[in-house]
Amino acid sequence: MNVECYPISVLPQITTLFRDYLDVEHGGEEAWLRRCYPTAPYSASISGAAWMRWRAGLPPTPQGDLDRLAELLLEQNNRWNAARPAAGASPVGNAAAVNIRKLRDGAAAVVTGQQVGLFGGPLLTLLKAATAIRKAQEATSAGYPHVPVFWLATEDHDLAEVDHVALPRKHELATLRASLRSEARPVGGLVLGPSITSAVEQLKDWLGYGPVCDLIETAYAPAATLGEAFARFIARVFAEQGLIVVDASSRHFHELGAETLRLGIERADELHEALAERNAELEQHGYHAQVLVPEGGSLLFLIDDTTGARNVLKHVAGTEVWKAAGQSYSTSELLAVLDREPERISPNALLRAVFQDTIFPTSAYIGGPAEIAYFAQSQVLYERILGRTTPVLPRLSATLIEPALAKVMAQHELLLPDVMTSPAALAQKLGARAMPVETKRKLAAAGNTLDRELAALTEWMQSMDESLGRSAEVAASKMLYQMNRLRLMGANYELQRNASLRKHSEALSLHLFPEQKPQERVLGGVWFLARYGDGLAQLLVDHAEQDCPGHRAFFL
Repeated sequence: MNVECYPISVLPQITTLFRDYLDVEHGGEEAWLRRCYPTAPYSASISGAAWMRWRAGLPPTPQGDLDRLAELLLEQNNRWNAARPAAGASPVGNAAAVNIRKLRDGAAAVVTGQQVGLFGGPLLTLLKAATAIRKAQEATSAGYPHVPVFWLATEDHDLAEVDHVALPRKHELATLRASLRSEARPVGGLVLGPSITSAVEQLKDWLGYGPVCDLIETAYAPAATLGEAFARFIARVFAEQGLIVVDASSRHFHELGAETLRLGIERADELHEALAERNAELEQHGYHAQVLVPEGGSLLFLIDDTTGARNVLKHVAGTEVWKAAGQSYSTSELLAVLDREPERISPNALLRAVFQDTIFPTSAYIGGPAEIAYFAQSQVLYERILGRTTPVLPRLSATLIEPALAKVMAQHELLLPDVMTSPAALAQKLGARAMPVETKRKLAAAGNTLDRELAALTEWMQSMDESLGRSAEVAASKMLYQMNRLRLMGANYELQRNASLRKHSEALSLHLFPEQKPQERVLGGVWFLARYGDGLAQLLVDHAEQDCPGHRAFFL
């Protein structure tokens, strides 16, 4: 498979903080960023490989906690059929179960996670899992036993972000939705219900037959919750690689992470102040906070014991007064809830990373651009709660290019960045490239001559009189505009003469830059699994070594 490497700047809407993080060893803010990110993002450098080793200097996790964690993980992964042994085999007989045993015996974890999107969510879900697996393999090969863990964000309550999947269908981007209603409840616990059957059938019709269709039909059954269905899907896709999948929303997992939730309550003022100071530092260094920290906010949600709604917990600074959904609580009352029903206290986006690393012996977290950017805020919580900062590493960023699209790109001599524009602009580019050589030569000669002569003329007129020079610049810009119109006219003529050019631009835009966004953020990973089968998971793992510090184009 041919692979091309591009700087991350080819992608739109990448934050300055994330770009500087990727270039932390050379960027002007290196010293300050090192406070937020303790290791370099790529393992090619010595400092970049430090994430594999740093936990060796920490006291070991109590064996009782590891035994309990392994017990819970085996129960879940057996239920999702990721760790189901063959008849008569040992209960630790396959890849996921073997990795759970390694975790119990002292291996560290490379953790990643994602929202539980319908039918597996966007392609980036697969890229995250593949990166965690590859990093765990690299560390293990270097002599530091690691296992990959996928954390399900089942406690999130924003259903609009997860109730759909987008796929290229015919000549448009089609969105398939599940008929779910949350009423602000955690999305992972929503039962799919009978309506999911029609959505599954529609998806199978769009994809055509493939083994992944059987997996989807089995995982997304009416009696399953959205979290369970996603867990079965991602666990089986990466079953051969031993991916451990965890839903930590239950009481037992919250008991393991209760100390972090307790400190979120007891030290609310201190943690809020630390975040406010970090936000000010971010602004001072030219960045901005990814997660707002409003006055009266907190790091926690409270699950309503009657409705199941996940309500924001607000804290009155300097007091022991808390409020959620119009009701007031004291600090002691919340601590009592935590002791009695720990699953009702839920961490927000900033605290969740610390919560998960209270439960797992994590060596590194694999995140996308947004997660890594707001990790600069979470870092102060790590230091105050755990007394350490977990390294965060970038996930594989990639565009998957199918053979038919690669052929079109080669025909028009296009690289991936050429495609990352609007469909109209891409069509114009194809039209311009399709013009006869003599036409392009004459347009280029005329344009170059015009540029040269107008530059000399406006400079001479500027030297005569400043006002005259400004008028000349205005007139020259109008002439250059007309010159560009001539180029566009030539390109449009070719588009009208050759209908395939517009079809090519539309196909490339739809599959590689849908809605003018990176493919990995929009198209469902299930689309590629249906077309390339079980081998796609291993292919992504094989190419997730990240020797490319940016974005990759995979020619399938």
